[in-house]
Amino acid sequence: MAQFDTNLLLKALSFAAYKHRHQRRKGVKAIPYINHPIALADLLVRTAHISDPEIIATALLHDTVEDTKTTPKELAREFGPVISQLVAELTDDKKLTFEERKRRQVEHAPSLSPRARIVKLADKTCNLRDVIQDPPAKWTLKRKQEYFDWAKEVVDKIRGTNVELEKAFDEALARRPGKLNRNRKRAAD
Repeated sequence: MAQFDTNLLLKALSFAAYKHRHQRRKGVKAIPYINHPIALADLLVRTAHISDPEIIATALLHDTVEDTKTTPKELAREFGPVISQLVAELTDDKKLTFEERKRRQVEHAPSLSPRARIVKLADKTCNLRDVIQDPPAKWTLKRKQEYFDWAKEVVDKIRGTNVELEKAFDEALARRPGKLNRNRKRAAD
């Protein structure tokens, strides 16, 4: 295991916080966006026991190229080729339609490097948790369920990566919107 590199992690956190400073999550609570990459880093460290500073820094930076004006070149200059490549593996092409990006994530998942798979698992887990705790205001029950189905499809392509992360994902998946209502109905029958 690599030693914790506090300087790298604080630099990545500061960079991501600055880049995402005007962004909010889509939920009703409009939580500052930076809470999402922090949640990934927390999940990696405290649940999956990941101590690789490049993986944790990648988790903090994973949406900067996709969702801010950060360029791959800027990321490489600031954080080096390893982290910039990991972020590149996790970055969707925003020029494509939403449906095409979703399809490509499923197709591309098996080709992710082992380190990128770890971040992908954490990202999908945190996204499911967010949909459960503070879903986007305009999402219908069907839209939430479709998101859960798609996230499972992506994660199923990379199972065998990290037992703890997969368990956390499965726990979030088990809270799929609408499932609880069906279970309550069965209990009432």
